[in-house]
Formats: sequence, structure tokens, C-alpha cells
Amino acid sequence: MSRLNGKVAIVTGAGRGIGRATAKLFAEEGAKVAVVSRTAENVAGVVAEIQAVGGTALGVVCDVSDLGQISAAVEKVVVEYGRIDILVNNAFDPSVVSSSVLGLSTEKLQRNFEMGPIAYLRTMQACYPYLKASGEGRVINFASLAGVIGLQGYAPYNMAKEAVRALTRSAAREWGADNITVNNVMPVADTWGVDANTPAPTNALGRYGSPEEDVAPVVLFLASKDAQFLTGYSLTPDGGQIIDSAR
Repeated sequence: MSRLNGKVAIVTGAGRGIGRATAKLFAEEGAKVAVVSRTAENVAGVVAEIQAVGGTALGVVCDVSDLGQISAAVEKVVVEYGRIDILVNNAFDPSVVSSSVLGLSTEKLQRNFEMGPIAYLRTMQACYPYLKASGEGRVINFASLAGVIGLQGYAPYNMAKEAVRALTRSAAREWGADNITVNNVMPVADTWGVDANTPAPTNALGRYGSPEEDVAPVVLFLASKDAQFLTGYSLTPDGGQIIDSAR
């Protein structure tokens, strides 16, 4: 299959979970993929997996909360591949996502914003000239259903992820003239590990989504020509968790 032949894609948070699944699927579909993550070991592992089956991948160790590292990462990709067509913003810090509203500190909130909408904004800004030059640039941001429903106990995460949705809509309006589409994905998936203590899923299909089988294909759709007339939207591969309420 070759839906992304000739394309160059950056995937942040690609060291594990949905990011890893997306990077591998993009490579299978013909893209040259920059595997971006904070953890060098994870980056090397995903690059090796892609190359082992004949794909093309570049490992980039980057903390997306650091503007300098973002700039260096984008430069490295352009030097190696000469262009950027697709940006997937998936990185996040799962260690700081929980807090009540009453107990929320500004420090924890700031960390969620630094790793979420601020990081996404910076990567989008850094990639913009190349996405514009592509002539059919694609940005796919990861927001969350948690923000839509106001998931209890996750106030900083909810706030940051809803800011991602606002950023996506704003950029979709501004960058449409440059033929850059900007969309959100909001999945319900087994990304942090399901165990005996994990609540049973309450979606219509009665299961958590698979990063490989259920979520990455939706990201691929948004990155492909098939989604060229779709921008500013939030797609919800959630098994029917919130049916229509996030539109």
C-alpha cells in the first residue's frame, strides 16, 4: 500500500502507544517518518522496527516542552529529507494529568500546557513553512474526550486538551488558504495499559480501542488525500463513547 508515497511525516510522542503505531503505519504506507520522543531507547526501538520491514525512519530525541529542541528537531528532519508534509502532535506527559479543580496548582497546569497546546503550537509554527511549501500539508493534533466530558479528577489535562482543540480550529481557519488541513483526533484506546483495576469501557462497542487497529488508521486517513476537504474537525475513534456530543 502506498497512500503516503513521497511524503515526509513528523510524529511526536512516537516512542510508544498511538504515536508508535502511527509512525509504523505511515512508514508502511510509503512515508519517510521522523520518530520523535524524549526517550532515546524508545526512539531507537521504533526506528529499528520500521527499518526491519523496509521502511524509512529517522530517530529524533526531543523534549517538546523545549522550544530550542523543537527547532533543532525540525531542522534535522529538513536536512535529512528536504521537506515536511505531515505533522502529528501526539506527545504528552502522563505523569501530571490528574488533579481536582480545587487542588490544582499553577505549576501542574503549566506543565500540561507546556506539553500540550504550547508544544503543539511551537511545532506547528516551526513546520508551517514546509507544510505550506508541500501544497497539501496536514496537521493532526491529539486532543481528548476527557476535556469534552470534563473527566473528574483530570482538570489540568482536560483544560490543556480543550486548548488543543481551540488551537486546531484557529489554525484550520488561518491556514486553509495555504492548503494545510488541521484536525483533531480524540480516541478511546488502550494507551497506558489496561489491567484489573482499569474501569470497564462504557462505549457502545464495549471495548478499548487498539492503537494499531483502531486509532492509527484514522490518523492515516487524515494524513492522506482522502481527507483533503476536511479541516477544523475532531474525529473520535472512541467506539461510540460520546456519540455526536463532541461535534
